[in-house]
Amino acid sequence: MSRVGKKPVPVPSGVTATVDGQMVKVKGTKGELSFVVPEEVSVALADGAVAVNPRDESKTARAKWGMSRAQVANLVEGVGYKAAVAGKVLKLSLGYSHDIDYAIPAGVTITTPRPTEVVVAGIDKQVVGQTAAEIREYRGPEPYKGKGVKYSDEFIFRKEGKKK
Repeated sequence: MSRVGKKPVPVPSGVTATVDGQMVKVKGTKGELSFVVPEEVSVALADGAVAVNPRDESKTARAKWGMSRAQVANLVEGVGYKAAVAGKVLKLSLGYSHDIDYAIPAGVTITTPRPTEVVVAGIDKQVVGQTAAEIREYRGPEPYKGKGVKYSDEFIFRKEGKKK
């Protein structure tokens, strides 16, 4: 049995979730996302939560059960690392158990036009580059899933991973 799949996905206030057959649509303040749940899994909306259950006890149904629940949870929570400026501190949420507070150095201005975008500007090119490198160092890009903090003009060569 899937420990992940057993838990229903709570829908927070300000977010609306609709279930239409195998299609789950989630709409929030930042936009709308949707996911088509595989046929081996049933999905239902009840009591302000989305419940995902296998249709039978086959191996494929059990395998897709937890994955489908995780996909629906990602729709509700949103995916991506978030950043926000609070005074002279850049707060980074990079997937760790805690947020990272980065003290903004003098002569550098940091803005976050979107929650997943950080703009570092200043008059001294060396200090700006050093600041960007320190922020990137907290979680650098990795080549297998493409996750991490990367520069806007940077291309990450993706690797295939292990073959069976």
